[in-house]
Amino acid sequence: MNKHWTVIDLFSGVGGMSYGFHAHPKFKIVGAVDAQISKPSSKRGSLQCNIAYQANMGLEPLDEDISTLEPKNLRNILTTTLGTDALDVLISCAPCTGFSRTLPDNHLLDDPRNSLVMRNALFVKEFRPTIFLMENARELLVGNFTHHYQRLQEELMHLGYQVHGKNYILNQFGLPQRRERALVIAVREDLTLRTLEDLWSGFHVRLEATHVRRAISSLPPIAPGQPNPKDFLHIAPGFSEQKSLKRLQMIPKDGGSWADLRYCPEAPDLLTPAMLRHIAKGKLGSHPDVYGRLSWDKPAVTIKRECAHIGNGRYSHPEQDRLCTVREMSILQGFPRNYQFMASGQANMYRQIGDAVPPLISYQLAHVCEWILSGKKPSISSVILAHTHLKPEDIESEFDEQQTSFELPSHISVPV
Repeated sequence: MNKHWTVIDLFSGVGGMSYGFHAHPKFKIVGAVDAQISKPSSKRGSLQCNIAYQANMGLEPLDEDISTLEPKNLRNILTTTLGTDALDVLISCAPCTGFSRTLPDNHLLDDPRNSLVMRNALFVKEFRPTIFLMENARELLVGNFTHHYQRLQEELMHLGYQVHGKNYILNQFGLPQRRERALVIAVREDLTLRTLEDLWSGFHVRLEATHVRRAISSLPPIAPGQPNPKDFLHIAPGFSEQKSLKRLQMIPKDGGSWADLRYCPEAPDLLTPAMLRHIAKGKLGSHPDVYGRLSWDKPAVTIKRECAHIGNGRYSHPEQDRLCTVREMSILQGFPRNYQFMASGQANMYRQIGDAVPPLISYQLAHVCEWILSGKKPSISSVILAHTHLKPEDIESEFDEQQTSFELPSHISVPV
């Protein structure tokens, strides 16, 4: 096939969703847009993700805000790359901050940014893609403000699309991280809609392949604040307070947390006032994840935007006394080991990673789109993204397992 299927990414970020299509030989990204906002209170351009996107994809995203950019104006801008051809895939992973259950206000208040979900319909109407693809927080489909998704679904169906939305725990597809996300795929009515579970039907990933040990144990040890000379992204922040370092040094290796220190004689000096209050109440809740270590033989916890500090979650190395490095965190997020992150500070690199769709998953979604567009199912071995921790031997056939566990009826004997 000489002609590539075309892709536009409306919230391109550092390129997590785009990269899966960029790495697939049958797709070509013809447009990307991102306003580079690092967090709700920050100004445009603060995330500095577009330069990293360009370094990895070879395409400079438009520094535009989708909330105000008119679809027709975007089409005019992209005329030279898209031409008059119909668009094949439109990606729009709008910010999930307004839906995420980790923010208490989201259980009560409908964040204005949630309206970006419905705004996608305007771009679908303008570009008429064969496939529309979106990723967001699980609460998009099950939270208090699911009407945003329901309205989008109704409008897409009105425009002639079949729509499938479902929450997935992504380590089932090989991600070394327990990450639950909503995936929405809409397909033109004249084609057959396919999903991730269709792609993986009859196969599964070996459990060990989703563990932290498999993903990052081969990286060389480093001290906090000291980069590895062979990979400048294999670096973790230093400690501004010695108490934080001492606390981490005393936390048990391989999955320990500050809660393990509550009976330690030095606890009053090592633990923060908030930790001591939780102990006094006897209600630790999810608070032990703060300053916690990852476990070698489990998937990582969900990597979130603010993962640049050990006090923000269970992001410390299983053994070494430091935060996981930029490179380690990106591997746990399904990025290839040669992916480039660029920003004026490490905190933005961590944010770029936490905000991203895991490329290990987006590459599989690209194969789902290939199946829809071509009518031919890709081989399961072809869905493994190069330079990630996942290997062909990590995929097992459920049919083979059934054959192995099959037992002959008792009345049948096998000749010796």
